[in-house]
Amino acid sequence: MVNIVLYEPEIPPNTGNVARLCAGMGMTLHLIEPLGFSLDDRHLRRAGLDYWPLVDLAVWPDWPSFLERGPKGRLVATSARAGTRFSEYRPLADDVLLFGPETRGLPAAVSSLAPLVLNIPLRPGVRSLNLATTVGFLLGVALSRLGGGPE
Repeated sequence: MVNIVLYEPEIPPNTGNVARLCAGMGMTLHLIEPLGFSLDDRHLRRAGLDYWPLVDLAVWPDWPSFLERGPKGRLVATSARAGTRFSEYRPLADDVLLFGPETRGLPAAVSSLAPLVLNIPLRPGVRSLNLATTVGFLLGVALSRLGGGPE
């Protein structure tokens, strides 16, 4: 099963929307601290609606802890500016999709550990997509190529 990882997310509603997506699709959501908000944040809770009891949530104190004890599938990083075009992505069932903080993206030291970095090309003048939109987009690509979502 594909895992979703948000590395040091900063904006509560984005994380809440991703949590709702993970609840609906049956994916584990991994959050790597430090977070830019409290897990009790009302905007986070509101974006996740009443689905929080259905979210398989793992919170990691730091990147090394996640690497040591987190899921062992293929690490697939994302970048707004470089990498393999999403249309060439051939997902594996145990892929670990890694997304960076909204304002700065993944540090090079983190993304360099991934054997695959995915990119969604954008038209000139557009810096990036919303984090929750990007997660939904790439998870949709992965699930469609793996044969669907939850049963």
